[in-house]
Amino acid sequence: MTAIPSFTGDANPYGGGDPYADYRTADFPFTRYADLADRRLGAGVIAANDEFFAQRENLLVPEPAAFDPEHFGHKGKIMDGWETRRRRGAYADHPWPTAEDHDWALVRLGAPGVIRGIVVDTAHFRGNYPQAVSVEGTCVPGSPSPEELLGDDVKWTTLVPRTPVGGHAANGFAVDVEQCFTHLRVNQHPDGGIARLRVHGEVVPDPAWLEALGTFDVVALENGGRAEDASNLFYSPASNTIQPGRSRKMDDGWETRRRRDQGHDWIRYRLAAQAQIRALEIDTAYLKGNSAGWASVSVKDGEDGDWQEILPRTRLQPDTNHRFVLPAPAVGTHARVDIFPDGGISRLRLFGSLTQEGTSRLLARHQELGG
Repeated sequence: MTAIPSFTGDANPYGGGDPYADYRTADFPFTRYADLADRRLGAGVIAANDEFFAQRENLLVPEPAAFDPEHFGHKGKIMDGWETRRRRGAYADHPWPTAEDHDWALVRLGAPGVIRGIVVDTAHFRGNYPQAVSVEGTCVPGSPSPEELLGDDVKWTTLVPRTPVGGHAANGFAVDVEQCFTHLRVNQHPDGGIARLRVHGEVVPDPAWLEALGTFDVVALENGGRAEDASNLFYSPASNTIQPGRSRKMDDGWETRRRRDQGHDWIRYRLAAQAQIRALEIDTAYLKGNSAGWASVSVKDGEDGDWQEILPRTRLQPDTNHRFVLPAPAVGTHARVDIFPDGGISRLRLFGSLTQEGTSRLLARHQELGG
């Protein structure tokens, strides 16, 4: 739960030219998990004690932070992030903030889940980033208000202890707390600005909700599905294919680089739990000159199970949603979509219901994690 050491310390003043030229980052292993604070999942920044210079909602904007050195408003420099005013001491003989002074923002995750890592990105905050950050999490069912979350009866668990961070850098923190969380409290000590927040982890769905739904998309991210691996992630992440709703632009799907061999590309998924699949969709929305030519879908039951093809290699049309009803239900815990030879798809939907074994295992995990 420590920041990458090289990211501590000062950032260089902006020297003009490419605003990301001296941006500091690293390959954090936990970023293979989906972002639980993704706005597409329903995440939001529901409160903050101060947002004088820049709005709290900027924390969850999916695109990288932008920087315009000439962009000023009536309050000062306009930054693409969450930025608070400078804190001051209470008296002239002690004008500095106290060690306990800090600003905070409350974040509602898009789906309850186990957090594997957090990125606190201070892109373009060079002389105005916080000295340190800390992050806490809690699990509160329903739709609590900010006032309820800040009540004395809510228990907060430390996910990232107070740790120095660097300016104009992606500060990464691995989290090792095997517990389900619904909300975060992000603290910056004593003040300053954060450009983006990313919260990577695994969705922990509510078994009672899935049981009430009956038939649902068993691979959807919001229902506990996960993209485990893919052959190529050159243009976009595989997890885009199981995001809620239809794709609204080309980079909201999964697209691979152009192949120059005789191979093909694929994504492997873990389902919410063991399920019986009865129908599926493959959508190529907004992929027009770069959609996959053909696709097939297979499932397997258990880590050591054999792959069984449930949709043979089928021609796909660009910018089209393709629907298939299976001739017989297929039972599995994992799925794989193979595309030929390359290109992309925007969404994969697998409609079915959990088996009795799947329901039992999901319920046991939900209880174990305190969901």
